[in-house]
Amino acid sequence: MTSIFHLALNITDLNQARQFYGGVLGCEEGRSTVTWIDFSFFGHQLSLHLGTPLTTAPTGRVGEHLVPMPHFGVVLALDDWRALAARLTAAGIKFVIPPSIRFAGEPGEQHTMFFVDPFGNPLEIKGFRHWDAVYA
Repeated sequence: MTSIFHLALNITDLNQARQFYGGVLGCEEGRSTVTWIDFSFFGHQLSLHLGTPLTTAPTGRVGEHLVPMPHFGVVLALDDWRALAARLTAAGIKFVIPPSIRFAGEPGEQHTMFFVDPFGNPLEIKGFRHWDAVYA
């Protein structure tokens, strides 16, 4: 079975969402109304609704880092991850955790970066050399 993931989050400004998700991240805009907007978030459906964003806190311990919880993101092929990391760096994104390698030389070695959208929603983008390492 092939499926896509759907996630709905609150934001406070549709135009700012268009600039960030469409302009900075390069996500294709889908349907919208005066209260919500859909994006193809790397092939998955992300619905952003006007409302109060989630409260987050750096409570997820991963290695030496406390990562913001809750968070969402996507796992990309490594070349795509590198291209996105360069795009975000060039756009001046302030990283919570800058592009880096986690678990180097171990099963599950991954490239990762954390940042927040303009509404405080944390995102993690991971990159893997081989898909079979995602669950290693």
